[in-house]
Amino acid sequence: MDTKIIRPEQDLTFLKWSHIRSSSGTAGTFLKSESTLSSVKTYYKLSNFDPVNGVIGHECVNEIIIDRLLSLLGVEHLHYELIHANIEVEGKIFTTWLCASEDFKKRGESKIALDDYYRTNAYSGESRYDFCVRNGWRSYIDTMLAVDYLILNRDRHGANIEVLRNSRAHTLRIAPLFDHGLSLLYSCLSSEDAAGFDVMEDKPCQNFIGGYSCYKNLELIEDKKSVFSGKLTASDREYLFDGLDGVLPDLYFDPLSPVPLLRLLAERGQRRLVHIDHVSRRIIGEHKILLILLVQEHVVIGPLRGKKRRGHVIITAEHPDFQEAVLGHRFIDDLFLAESAG
Repeated sequence: MDTKIIRPEQDLTFLKWSHIRSSSGTAGTFLKSESTLSSVKTYYKLSNFDPVNGVIGHECVNEIIIDRLLSLLGVEHLHYELIHANIEVEGKIFTTWLCASEDFKKRGESKIALDDYYRTNAYSGESRYDFCVRNGWRSYIDTMLAVDYLILNRDRHGANIEVLRNSRAHTLRIAPLFDHGLSLLYSCLSSEDAAGFDVMEDKPCQNFIGGYSCYKNLELIEDKKSVFSGKLTASDREYLFDGLDGVLPDLYFDPLSPVPLLRLLAERGQRRLVHIDHVSRRIIGEHKILLILLVQEHVVIGPLRGKKRRGHVIITAEHPDFQEAVLGHRFIDDLFLAESAG
């Protein structure tokens, strides 16, 4: 299944939805469904659903953005479609956006959650990370930890990592990365929430591997230069958000918006620039939504709150603040920076 957006309203009222209680501490539920057509099983997910107000979240949109991001970074993952559709839940018709994906299991394979597989097969005292390394999954787990840091994934529990096995063929593999809805600004249900979202905060996340801090979990990665095969360029921003106008509020796509999503992605200039708040020099090194998307060219951190004018402080790669803020954080540079065209 390719990543695409289906805008014409589809009639999916035949789907039956099961309620999955949110595990992230937020109100609402996440509804899931499935269908089989011509022997192809398709799974459907809704964003955060409230029985009174209907779909109130945008987790399905996150899936599409991150699907595209992982494609650019060369990471094996599950592909999604974003579908505009009419659905029926508890006798009510709702028009909303939902995402669909195909079954990633191959013929003859069964799946088991990594937490269950670990409990059954781990050595006494063996850490979850070391268990994965022993099974030959170091590269996969390192990539997963880096991805979760970048997108601020709050929900990488043990059932969101799956092991696929074929008892007849005697094969064992780990499933492609999937389920990234509870990331980015998923907890922001209004423009006001988004504007006040602290992209620099190391929020507690439900991680099966490592601890609650996605930032601290990066310390588990030894070979940081080999995590991603792909690199990002400034032109990738257009691809990441292509077709999403009208799906998310317009202010998410305004380069001068205070909303962090686009504040971190605004395109300015052809050189590697850093826009910084003249009061605070906290730039890079703690997780923030999609920080890496255009770090090759620049990072927008915050508005200039000076008396004379409003705007942004801009410093070039030669400026000592750039050296300290960006080049000092070699992890970010090693993982994501392609060669600057300028």
